[in-house]
Amino acid sequence: MPAARVGPALDVDAPVRFTRAGAYPRAHPSPYGDAMATPATRPGGRPRTAVALVLVAWVLTLAGALLLVTAGVPVTPDLLFSAVDAMVGLVYGTVGAVLVARRAHPVGWLVSVTGLGGALATVGGGWGAYSSTHPTLPALPGVESLVSWAWVPGTLALFLVVPWLVRETRAGAWARSGLGLGIATTVGFTLQRLLLPMSDNTATVLLTVAVGLLTAAATWWRRVRGPAAERPGLGLLALGVALMAVSFLPLAFADTPFEIVLAVPLVHLACQALFPVALLTTVLRNRLWGIDLAVSRASVAALLTLGLALVYAAVLVAAGALVGSSAVAQVLATVGVAVAVQPVHGWLGRRVRVLVYGEAATPGRAALRVGRQLSAAADTDDLLRGLAGALGEALRLESVAVHGVRDGLSASWGVPTSDPVERALEHGGQPVGTLTVTARPGERLDARTTDALDHLSPVVAAGVALALGTADLVRARDAATRARLAERTLIRRELHDGIGPWLTGLRLGLQGARNTLDRDPAAAAAVLDALGAEVAQRVEDVRLLSRSLLPPVLDEQGLRAALDDLARRTAASGFGVHVEADDPALDVLDARVAAAAYGIAGEAVTNASRHSGGAGCVVTVAVDGSLLTLTCDDRGRGLSSDRIAGVGTRSMRERADELGGHVLVEGRPGGGTRVRAVLPLVPGATAHEPAPPRGAGTTAEVPA
Repeated sequence: MPAARVGPALDVDAPVRFTRAGAYPRAHPSPYGDAMATPATRPGGRPRTAVALVLVAWVLTLAGALLLVTAGVPVTPDLLFSAVDAMVGLVYGTVGAVLVARRAHPVGWLVSVTGLGGALATVGGGWGAYSSTHPTLPALPGVESLVSWAWVPGTLALFLVVPWLVRETRAGAWARSGLGLGIATTVGFTLQRLLLPMSDNTATVLLTVAVGLLTAAATWWRRVRGPAAERPGLGLLALGVALMAVSFLPLAFADTPFEIVLAVPLVHLACQALFPVALLTTVLRNRLWGIDLAVSRASVAALLTLGLALVYAAVLVAAGALVGSSAVAQVLATVGVAVAVQPVHGWLGRRVRVLVYGEAATPGRAALRVGRQLSAAADTDDLLRGLAGALGEALRLESVAVHGVRDGLSASWGVPTSDPVERALEHGGQPVGTLTVTARPGERLDARTTDALDHLSPVVAAGVALALGTADLVRARDAATRARLAERTLIRRELHDGIGPWLTGLRLGLQGARNTLDRDPAAAAAVLDALGAEVAQRVEDVRLLSRSLLPPVLDEQGLRAALDDLARRTAASGFGVHVEADDPALDVLDARVAAAAYGIAGEAVTNASRHSGGAGCVVTVAVDGSLLTLTCDDRGRGLSSDRIAGVGTRSMRERADELGGHVLVEGRPGGGTRVRAVLPLVPGATAHEPAPPRGAGTTAEVPA
């Protein structure tokens, strides 16, 4: 059947000048999908061949475009096909070279064939236009015929063959059948164009449409039902395949109206605006076969230039057809480009940034994703794992590891294979952990990702601090439970082993006194006097027991009075204690802070009296801002390096940890031992004074 075409009929007896008569839609679907192969299974690329391919594609395309521009032919819809050819040569020639340079895969070669086909078609169209206005030039039918068939093999392969190859898993029987059908259709269409350049067979066109729709349906099915890792990008690919397949329909019938035929190149232009986005989505978001591309401002500029060229060409042709004046058409096209430049630039910039950098392009969304983990976590482990995973997904990293400064808190996401980048995590001026990340293979952490990492690190630090606080709370609860059990054990022992037997003896003594009262009143009186003295002693024992749990003076008069009472009672045993606590704020402390400070002071004084070998110690208590600092300095023999922590030292540390403080036991430069405790005045707050590492330098533990 005659090909649907634009312009006058050809004189078959005259020398043939080929145009884009009977031209077919050639919007090119992205040759990419979502599969990723491991580096071990990735064949090597061919960079030299890739350079040669891109140079040939660009040189041919620019040469053909130069011939077309200088030909001086009138503006017709055929020029839109030439514009499509030129863009295909430049864009897909470059993309194909990148793929071939990174990996020698059939998809890369097919993309390169598409780019070369577009370049050759541009040369054919340009030479045909130029020779028509320069009759002295020799006729080159072979060159002019390129415009009719050179684009066919690559274009049809891209939307009939490539979608079947874009996969990570092994193709099944149905996929292999679809692939074979696509190859057969591509070869058949190419042979027809070579043998009969200016004719189109209805059956061939309809078969192309049917196979294209089948390929689009299969691609969409994989988008819905396929592996999750392969889904992103397949929807856009399926849409492009379907659109291009349907756009072939007007060329299947000889009596297609001129208006519909004119719409064919416009559909081409629409497809060329669609598929660069599909290209970015599938390659950049899914890292096809390990190929990682860094798209920056140059990408935005290239896509913007492409989009504005399409706008200019479309408005120019439409205005020329409606107005009839080429000058007016050029003015309208220029105005259209000027109006479209800003919104197109903004839209492309946003899309490219999101496709390349993920949520790092929008730090607010990335922070929201990471911050949600703070409220969604079920426990500490889930919190840290969620933070690591959210950060890795938001910034498209290879791996993320979060480590707390203590308690063995850590979580990781992904498996690192590249050089790590570490960030220190601080919260409230205190180090809480480290954040270690690695970029995906073949990539590096660019400035945008690094900035996003710096902005998100405080959020991660807050999560780590929350996890550490939760661990502190669990530890404090355990310590409180142990303390209550110890107190109950002490009281039980005193009641069972002390007061209980004594009361039994008291009862027996009273019974004996009663039995002897009538016959020997003097003996009974002596027994009662002895029992009275024993009762007085037991009353003092009970008083001492109650003071060991919590001295009444602490509750009644405050910490200063309680420490003075401690000094008097200790001095009675021959060990002198000097207390320096003159700050009036010590009398209005929170009861929990006062109890902890008193308990630590009592343990420190007890340790000094038992182990220092000195005659006394000095206890100093002061309030500085939001902190209470307590020190106990003795003038004894000091610490030995082989001493280990005892019950008393652990008790002091547990009391401090319960409130968010810390305790350090160290040797004094002039001899002796110093116990230094720092407690927040608000229980549960963090003591912002740095806590020196335990066991550092000459520090050792004083056992109880």
